[in-house]
Amino acid sequence: MNKEEKIKHFDAMASERTKWRKKGAYYHAELEKYLQFLVPEGASVLEIGCGSGELLASLKPGRGVGVDISSKMVEKAQQNFPDLEFLIDDFEDLQITEKFDFIIIAETLGHVDDIQEAFRGLHKVCTPETRIITIYFNYLWAPVIKLAESTGIRMKQSLRHWLPLDDIENLLDLEDFQVVKKGYRVLMPIKIPLLASFFNKFLANMPFFWKMALTETLVARPLAQRKPQDDVSCTVLVPCRNEKGNIEQAVLRTPEMGKAMEIIYVEGGSSDGTYEECLRVQKKYPDKDITVLRQDGKGKGDAVRKGFAAAKNDVLMILDADLTVPPEDLPKFFNAIASGKGEFINGSRMVYQMEKEAMRFLNTLGNKFFSRVFTYLFEQRIRDTLCGTKVLWRKDYIKIQNGRKYFGEFDPFGDFDLLFGAVKLNLKIKEVPIRYRDRTYGETQISRFRHGVLLLKMSWFGLFKIKWI
Repeated sequence: MNKEEKIKHFDAMASERTKWRKKGAYYHAELEKYLQFLVPEGASVLEIGCGSGELLASLKPGRGVGVDISSKMVEKAQQNFPDLEFLIDDFEDLQITEKFDFIIIAETLGHVDDIQEAFRGLHKVCTPETRIITIYFNYLWAPVIKLAESTGIRMKQSLRHWLPLDDIENLLDLEDFQVVKKGYRVLMPIKIPLLASFFNKFLANMPFFWKMALTETLVARPLAQRKPQDDVSCTVLVPCRNEKGNIEQAVLRTPEMGKAMEIIYVEGGSSDGTYEECLRVQKKYPDKDITVLRQDGKGKGDAVRKGFAAAKNDVLMILDADLTVPPEDLPKFFNAIASGKGEFINGSRMVYQMEKEAMRFLNTLGNKFFSRVFTYLFEQRIRDTLCGTKVLWRKDYIKIQNGRKYFGEFDPFGDFDLLFGAVKLNLKIKEVPIRYRDRTYGETQISRFRHGVLLLKMSWFGLFKIKWI
């Protein structure tokens, strides 16, 4: 089917599009629910292959544009949703040049003659922060879909390609897009009470079964720097409680990074004079940009939020005041994020050999267990969820802050508040191995068993808020 034939086909089907969507209402509702998790309300969204516009409208975009090669589909979409904009345009030769937060390509790839060429053209509508979401059919379902089309159960589309996830990822990679995460959705596309929910929420997320689901999903990003690396500034946040002996060392051992660097101490009600030590160090080094704050609440999570709210630079970094993560390693984190290799940089203590007393045996087992749990939840590899050193763009932190109501106030550490938020934003997570050291001052403030139980609760919470949606 050439381009003209495809246009005629979809023009002819436009008047029946609503009827066919009603037949597949449950399947479309499942896709919309997943995309509503990925795309926050109010974002700018471009949908390529928009059909009659229902999917785009379900995302409640602040700025929504749909494009399609069929003038009849575009006309119908504009009638259905006059508050959105719909244009005649061709995925393989896009004329639109406006930049968008999200680009949705749902069930469209099979109609494209040259998918690689089409992906190449996406750069004109992308910023470095744009997320590209593709949804396509699992090739294992090809016989079922063809049967449904031939028997009139499904609208006939005559798909040209049946591509596994790895092939789509390879085509994106060839055109300088990096896949952030990929997976499968909708194991049962028809509504059977109780059974459909079990299949699609639980079974479709289990090994072996997930590769049998109807749709393949990928979230990708352009491989591009947000700013020139020598123009990026950074904030180093040091939450501290009963860490008097480490305060000055944190300043002396932290290398200068980026265009400008500030250090923010957030003190949390110490009994050893830590707050006074922070003020002394601030006065002693007037050539350095040092801010000292005092917590109103309790816990590291509260300290992180207070410090980040006061930060003024591009990149936000956390350095635990126990200095078990050497401050000398921070440039590795800065380079990873400023160069565009990742958007959320997480420290990993599980690569290099640790010093003897740096992490107790049960802590190590716990970290390894939770790394597997959260790799499953996030659909991105992560070895060490509990390392305190985490780095992200201030712009992304503000988005996490604005979307915090989705998860609620659940994390006294601050680690999982940031990690869950990064996953919700589809940020590319990269881990930097660090040399984990023994403490030289003070005692650990982590209770292994009490906090271990809390982490189990977070894992369970994450299943329902991230995976089983």
